Amino acid sequence: MTVKSDRWIRRMAEEQGLIQPFSAELVRHVDGRRIISAGASSYGYDMRLADDGFRVFSPIHGREIDPKRFDESSLVEPPLQTTEDGSKYYLMPPHSYALGVTVETFRMPRNVTGIALGKSTYARAGLLVNTTPLEAGWTGRLVVELANLADLPLRVYVGEGVGQVLFFESNEDCDTSYDDRGGKYQGQTGLTYSRL
Repeated sequence: MTVKSDRWIRRMAEEQGLIQPFSAELVRHVDGRRIISAGASSYGYDMRLADDGFRVFSPIHGREIDPKRFDESSLVEPPLQTTEDGSKYYLMPPHSYALGVTVETFRMPRNVTGIALGKSTYARAGLLVNTTPLEAGWTGRLVVELANLADLPLRVYVGEGVGQVLFFESNEDCDTSYDDRGGKYQGQTGLTYSRL
């Protein structure tokens, strides 16, 4: 199993719809303003945070979080804010945990697994992006789990890179893919909460 290059990622996006929408190059500027990079990099793809489905855990309405019986009232939607240059962002409170969703939809072949990781730019500001697998045969928009470890509020920009996916291709297909076993998060198109 090997990590795949930008050439492989471009080819798979074009031929098999691995990533949609897809940016073949690393984008650092949009509409004349600098952004946190998104798109194909040397050995990965910098996924973008969407402006729909961002929620922060809050003790105001919920008393506990039970992954077996998830209570949506434990989450609140912060307002989407805009900077003077037109950048949009959500503000995460200090020591908070949030769920977001990617702009991109991923379609994983049965011999490819992805691993989503955080970006250095955000890590240096105190944001932890949970390491998440994209299993062979899985299709959907990726739910991204975010933790603000800092003592200050942290801006998380939408439409900009929030994490990177590395792709690993096996020399053989798996016996049972995520799709074959009817994975509970298969085909998710937006923010999907913990399921049993």
